Amino acid sequence: MKITEIEPILVALPYEHGAPKPMRHGMGAWDTQDILFMRVTTDEGVTGWGEAFSNSSSPVTVPAIRDLVAKIAVGRDPRDIEGLMFDLTRKTQSIARSGPVQFALSGLDIALWDIAGKMAGKPVWQMLGGKKRDSVPAYASLFRLTKPELVEKVSGAAAARGYDHIKLHEHSIEAVVAARSAIGPKRSLMVDTNCYWDKVDEVVAFCEASEPYNLRWLEEPLYPVDRYDLLAEVRKRVNVPLAVGENLGNINDARWLAQSKGADVVQPSVAKIGGITQTWKVLQYLKEQGIEAVPHSPFVGPALIAAIHMIAAMDGDVVCEHRFCDLGGQPIGDANVSKNGRLSVPQGPGLGISVDEKVLARFRKD
Repeated sequence: MKITEIEPILVALPYEHGAPKPMRHGMGAWDTQDILFMRVTTDEGVTGWGEAFSNSSSPVTVPAIRDLVAKIAVGRDPRDIEGLMFDLTRKTQSIARSGPVQFALSGLDIALWDIAGKMAGKPVWQMLGGKKRDSVPAYASLFRLTKPELVEKVSGAAAARGYDHIKLHEHSIEAVVAARSAIGPKRSLMVDTNCYWDKVDEVVAFCEASEPYNLRWLEEPLYPVDRYDLLAEVRKRVNVPLAVGENLGNINDARWLAQSKGADVVQPSVAKIGGITQTWKVLQYLKEQGIEAVPHSPFVGPALIAAIHMIAAMDGDVVCEHRFCDLGGQPIGDANVSKNGRLSVPQGPGLGISVDEKVLARFRKD
């Protein structure tokens, strides 16, 4: 069995989230929800689907897939996931410890697991040793809304749809107050600041002010995100749990973070850190260290589905991040749609999804 083609397919889906579209880190309006699919075709007619992290990195990640990863991987046996991914990582060692080349490798790895599951007739969660589950709990991951009145409106809408866990992407205590007012005292509330502050005292002040509102965690509060020593200092001074990890590039990053004691919750991202293979290794390492792990998954394509499979194979009821929006196109059907705050665990082989290539063609961006 050989890989015959690897194709990046970037789609831009219209969406609504109950508020004006946010800005994308100074790069214009976030007016579409993008998915960077990777289609891996084999000479035996089995196709695997993966997803590389896209967002603002797409202009670099797409050529990394097309002009680098595809040229190395085509002709190889997709069934030897460990061997193939190790070889590709070695051949790209100077440029693939993190960033767009690692994103490309992540998407390929997800697709290889999809192929392996289809060949074995087993869903990914079963291949990882998990027991059958019908669904996993989800948390609504909101876009940045900025204005407290919008935070209150959209948080309330998420609660009304059955989410018991809601995450903001905000920087102000006023936003926290508005969300807590909307969702009540019993639901979990998290805040992701996307590395907003660059001083320890600023993070400490926010944590102290937020204590009355019972945050489940404060996520990525500090820039740069890999100043684990400063995160550890913050952690010693505050009571609010700290969550970090979506920007980990490889398992050594996870080890350094764990050893620094800079986080209560670690969040490896399957579309960034090396796909299912590396994410699962990180999750097992964190389990051994007694550190809570909650995979990062603000995706709406195969990377979300990969995260669902891994969460389904983990111990306990780990919450799965779920982008809170209504899409104007559904290339994977309703596999990415929550029902009463829960996401269905696919039961079919591989990722267990059907990709509608007509929808891909309609919304294709590249």
